[in-house]
Amino acid sequence: MPIDIPRSYPDDWPRPPSCLQASRLEEPPTGARIAVAGLVILRQRPGTARGTIFLTLEDETGVVNVVVWNKIYQRFRRAVIAGRMLRVTGRLERAHGVTHVIADEIEDISHMLDELLAEHLPTEGETG
Repeated sequence: MPIDIPRSYPDDWPRPPSCLQASRLEEPPTGARIAVAGLVILRQRPGTARGTIFLTLEDETGVVNVVVWNKIYQRFRRAVIAGRMLRVTGRLERAHGVTHVIADEIEDISHMLDELLAEHLPTEGETG
């Protein structure tokens, strides 16, 4: 007989490969595997963090804090350093009132910025 476990979180949050918006980060439970995407607005590599990098991504609904351990940084170095827009897959963590994603995979999706921009620019011959 299955055990009925009460749930405090809805089951309808987007799972990878779909990206979760920043405004919905409270929906999945702690430890859930999620994907987020956004513009890189901050990169920090404190000298006291032993190679850990902290990223802040911004999407249309808010910001997402991302923790990149040194081992993951070495694997996705180019994306972490040069990416203007990233897609990060990892585990959701909550501690001391802060929600962040512990990165497992990082993809540079900066090419999508050009596509987004092209959608909003007038084409040749159009006037705005």
